[in-house]
Amino acid sequence: MALRFKAVLALALIASAISFAKFSHCEGTTWATPDQYIHACYSDLPSLFSARALDKNVWPYSSDTNSVEYPVLTGMVMFATAALVDSPIAYFNLNVIFIVFIFVALVLITRRIKPEFGYLLPVAPAMLASLFINWDLWAIITMMLAIYWFDRKSDLYSALAIGVSISTKFLPIFLLLPIAFIMWRQNRIKDLFKYFAITLGVWLLINAPFFLTTPTGWWRFYKLNLERSADWGSLWLALNQLGIGLTNLNYLAVLLLLTGMTTVAIFLFELRSSPTLASVAFIVLATVMVVSKVYSPQYVLWLTPLAVIALTTRRDLTAFWVWQGGEIVYHVAIWQHLALVTGAHFGLPQGGYALLTLLRIAATLYLIWTLMKRALEARNPQGSAFDLLFEASKVYP
Repeated sequence: MALRFKAVLALALIASAISFAKFSHCEGTTWATPDQYIHACYSDLPSLFSARALDKNVWPYSSDTNSVEYPVLTGMVMFATAALVDSPIAYFNLNVIFIVFIFVALVLITRRIKPEFGYLLPVAPAMLASLFINWDLWAIITMMLAIYWFDRKSDLYSALAIGVSISTKFLPIFLLLPIAFIMWRQNRIKDLFKYFAITLGVWLLINAPFFLTTPTGWWRFYKLNLERSADWGSLWLALNQLGIGLTNLNYLAVLLLLTGMTTVAIFLFELRSSPTLASVAFIVLATVMVVSKVYSPQYVLWLTPLAVIALTTRRDLTAFWVWQGGEIVYHVAIWQHLALVTGAHFGLPQGGYALLTLLRIAATLYLIWTLMKRALEARNPQGSAFDLLFEASKVYP
């Protein structure tokens, strides 16, 4: 039974207060290292205030080497809020206020999409633990609106929202895969081209002033993601830390991404009826994150609302809580590992961190598999596309 509006709103406000209490410890030490890792209250909000010269009101994309490592709408939020304050603490608290408003709205949208499970988002422990790490909720809220409108056939609003979301953080671009499949499955080819054209037009309209005036600074975000090595939380870093050295990482990451997306495509084709975007968005983005070169702790902010709206029965709740448990374990692990490598007297050594990284990835894969299995329970009885991959060769001598 769905909780009432006021109850969910109260849960969202209580969750925000709990999360703020966790992060506010670092205000007393001005985010000193390794204390900010020991107490798991690290945040990009105060860290980048000085590191990216926002405290001096420097344009976020003016530097070739020190531009903000975010797409342009997030950069504008960073720049605009910095103009209103004069210290890292004030900057943190101002951004927290905006993030709380966005989080409350996100909880209410999630409840609107999936009323019976809407209570889960404000009580998900990994969500609360990561709420104020960075500005990602600005992109997540527009992504969720895009999903909400898409499933209600409001294509114009959905395309506008996802164009804004991609301009705020690039991850939602991967949702264009299931969007294309759903529209193709519904024989809405003209609508599909129109949707993509609007999305591209919105992205170009927002980004053009930046890549035309400060192209190098604008490109820095994309360059960093293309050139980065194995980074925190990734399968690749965990393997390296366990002594399994891999060369040609970029090619391997792209290959695994293509494999993952091919698997998702086969899964979509296997579904008996056209799915909703809400039901498959988690599977798509979680797959991307698992195989990418970085799987940051704040990615749980993206995945938790998507997991909630993907749930179909109470039988899925076990997998949801197992996954949340894996995220909480990893949340503790990364900060305690960083504490150790930045001078703390105690912490989590490299091998332990790598193993807990793999545990988190396994928990994510478990939830992906659970959601896919549930969707495939009503699959086409005439045969499985998965079976086709392995059985087709048997007709040959």
